[in-house]
Amino acid sequence: MRILGLDIGDKRIGVSVSDELGITAQGRENIYRESDDQVINEIYELINNLHIDEVVVGMPKNMNGTLGSQAEKVMKFSKALASSVRIPIKHWDERLTTVIAQRSLTALNVKGRKKKKKVDRIASQLILQGYLDNKSLMDK
Repeated sequence: MRILGLDIGDKRIGVSVSDELGITAQGRENIYRESDDQVINEIYELINNLHIDEVVVGMPKNMNGTLGSQAEKVMKFSKALASSVRIPIKHWDERLTTVIAQRSLTALNVKGRKKKKKVDRIASQLILQGYLDNKSLMDK
């Protein structure tokens, strides 16, 4: 079972994919947003080409657990995606994933444009890996 992980942003979508056993998350190239339709088409192609069974979308909750304006955008996008791809779409709490990704890249001395390009991919990996780890625990 392969799972696609997404970190939805206004400009870039971080993308990661699990291995077939659902143990590890590997980052893929970001999707650069021009329109929702264009992003949904690119995700649809990934789902078909990689034989994806499920999609996990990071849900940007506030630190107190409430949903803000960015979470509303993500839910709206998720609904549009769900009507196009017809596979399960789950939401996973993404609090602090971008901060962790940025700190990791800073520790590796990655700067500027390279950092911006990588942070969304790493955030999507953290989202998907958290989901996979939780799923593994729940299956035991």
